[in-house]
Amino acid sequence: MAEEKKYKRKKKLGSYQYGSVIFSIALALFVIGIFGVLLLQTKQLTTNIQENIEVQVYLNKNVTLNQRNRIQGDLSSREFTLTKDNQPQINFISKEQAAAQFMEDTGEDFTEFLGDNPLRDALVINVDPAYQEANKLDSIKSNIAGISGVFEVTYVESLVDSINRNLTNISLFLLGFAAVLLIVVVMLINSTIRLALFSQRFLIRSMQLVGATRGFIKMPFLKKALMHGAIAGIVSCGMLFGLTELANNRIDGLQDLQNELYIMLLYGGLIVLGGFIAFISTQRAMNKYLRMSLDELY
Repeated sequence: MAEEKKYKRKKKLGSYQYGSVIFSIALALFVIGIFGVLLLQTKQLTTNIQENIEVQVYLNKNVTLNQRNRIQGDLSSREFTLTKDNQPQINFISKEQAAAQFMEDTGEDFTEFLGDNPLRDALVINVDPAYQEANKLDSIKSNIAGISGVFEVTYVESLVDSINRNLTNISLFLLGFAAVLLIVVVMLINSTIRLALFSQRFLIRSMQLVGATRGFIKMPFLKKALMHGAIAGIVSCGMLFGLTELANNRIDGLQDLQNELYIMLLYGGLIVLGGFIAFISTQRAMNKYLRMSLDELY
């Protein structure tokens, strides 16, 4: 009697050795998750780099405090000025501060043999990433230079060009790699599910012979596929969480590149993706076995 019950459990419609299926899908999603974390960290690093691109606005030596405040207020309202937490990212550096920084960096006091501080007060503007193309920065430079009280406007053109060129190349590479990786993972999950359903092909045929509709036969398999895909997604999220926590503890500053909201969205995406791919793969495999003749099943 016990063996008969065991046999019936094995032959239940929609049941198969799902442990290996969940494990295989989880590993595939884990690989995608790792790449997703790398993409998010690359995006955050890119943002950090772009937010540190600066334009230096040097003021005339005879500029008064009121004139300086007027210029700073004007620049704060410009759309090309980066704003964080509703605060325009503009810093005032006095000529005394600039001289002190120069002496700290070089170890030389140039005021001793010059007899005066030739440096100028400056306003340093962090430029919004949307305005960091070469032609837009040139336009910004010309625009600021026309403001009364401004002596000179500079930025490191070669650095900006290098950053923009490298970011474009990196983005194209990551996009291409992501597309290839997604295709490989989908094929892997699809093959895993097809192999798992292979053991059920005669049971599927038997249900057809007794008059069961295609929808009735597929429903248990599709429900299980959604559940198994979601479980695999949860397992992959747990593995990814463990790996990121280990990496954060071993690598200083790595956690600063991680946005908690985006990480949570990535976890949710892995769960949804697992269920979706498993569902579609099961649907395709079921349609294949339902169309097969008895000879083809052997």
